[in-house]
Amino acid sequence: MKSDNALFDDDLEFDIDDDMDVALSSVFEDAPEPPVNAGFEAEDADLALDLDLDLDLDAPMKPIEPIADLSTQGGERAIPAISIGAFCETGRTAQLVASVSRDRRMSQASLDLHEGGLEAAIAYLSENPTPNLLILESTENNGTMLAQIDELAGHCDEGVQVMVIGAVNDISLYRQLMARGVSEYLVPPITPVQVIRSISNLFSDPDAPFVGKSISVIGAKGGVGASTIAHNLAWSMSENVRVNTALVDLDLSFGTTSLDFNQESQQTVADALLAPERVDDAVITRLLSKATDKLSLFTAPASVGQVIDVHTEAYQIVIDGVRRVMPYVVLDLPHGWNRWQYNTLVSSDEVILVCQPDLASLRNGKNILDKLKADRPNDAAPRVILNMMGVPKRPEIPAKDFAGAMGVEPEVIIPFDPQLFGTASNNGQMISETDATAAPAVEIDRLASFVTGQTVAVERKSLLKKLLGK
Repeated sequence: MKSDNALFDDDLEFDIDDDMDVALSSVFEDAPEPPVNAGFEAEDADLALDLDLDLDLDAPMKPIEPIADLSTQGGERAIPAISIGAFCETGRTAQLVASVSRDRRMSQASLDLHEGGLEAAIAYLSENPTPNLLILESTENNGTMLAQIDELAGHCDEGVQVMVIGAVNDISLYRQLMARGVSEYLVPPITPVQVIRSISNLFSDPDAPFVGKSISVIGAKGGVGASTIAHNLAWSMSENVRVNTALVDLDLSFGTTSLDFNQESQQTVADALLAPERVDDAVITRLLSKATDKLSLFTAPASVGQVIDVHTEAYQIVIDGVRRVMPYVVLDLPHGWNRWQYNTLVSSDEVILVCQPDLASLRNGKNILDKLKADRPNDAAPRVILNMMGVPKRPEIPAKDFAGAMGVEPEVIIPFDPQLFGTASNNGQMISETDATAAPAVEIDRLASFVTGQTVAVERKSLLKKLLGK
């Protein structure tokens, strides 16, 4: 830190820490407990809370809002392996920072949370090394705050970034803080996502390649039509919404992408997964096969002749590789629950959960929904799709009752239409190609609009035009 009251240099230098855990040294009383990843090793629940501090948390707190639509921003990047020191005066801000520390994008960073604001930071930094980022809360008046910032400058290394959380929206104060080298000034109400994105902006590499938005599609049980939804969604995004999209079939033994799109490829996603160390942009581009000008496919080998064992980390390497070359990536996940599937779902920008209106889908879907909401607290909840609604003579749970039990309204409800889906499947087509005006096609287009934030561009013929052949 500079002695002339300029807190930072524009050139940031820091050592990357090999420890990928989030270290939370202390959190204020009544701060929310971190979600417990039931069914996984204890090392995954790596947040330790120290709740022996006595602070008043009775002040109303703005509810945490879900992450905003990412359609125009691409996908979210992980925060690099930086060290963060947070000094909070109020329990409300301590809760906010605790929620930030548990976010999926913070898995590589380490964060220490301390009681007290600028005075505590001055005392701490006079005896301890300077972290890469300081998050400082101050409820003092402007003059006192600026004086404390000036005093803090004498205890910090050059290159440290500082984020101040204040109490007043004062443009004059903001300018004086910026003149002293403060990187960011935030005023409540603040959401965890705002803080995470501010951190990302401070430490992002301007030369880093763009990453696409990842959309995982998984079924609540086998046979609910999750792959059909994933394939038709990718088609609708590319052909009807007109955005470049990649479809990645991760069902290595039984994937149907090649059948559904009538595509034969000697190179599959398994080639990349089995040699992740060779995966770069050129390899990914070569392995992707073109279905249309805007839709690329990463098909699965779909063979039981060989049992394919893939290391968990390989999936993320390959998915990240596809995201570097495509703005939208639809991931067709097989029904199951293991480490790589869980990691893929948690790290995805969007999750689509496909269900049928039956008890097994309700039970499994509810479990998956609750698990992901707990482990992705700052992201939008998974989008629930109710598929194959209205099968003749089949007892089914009414959509209203299903939504009530799940605790979330289905994003779209796709009616049962065996003639449409059967014809499309036999012809190696998508349902929109077979009949763009059919109710299931319209619902899939709505889903494509939701996940991209863009409108459907397909021209739908009226019934009269269809009869006249126009």
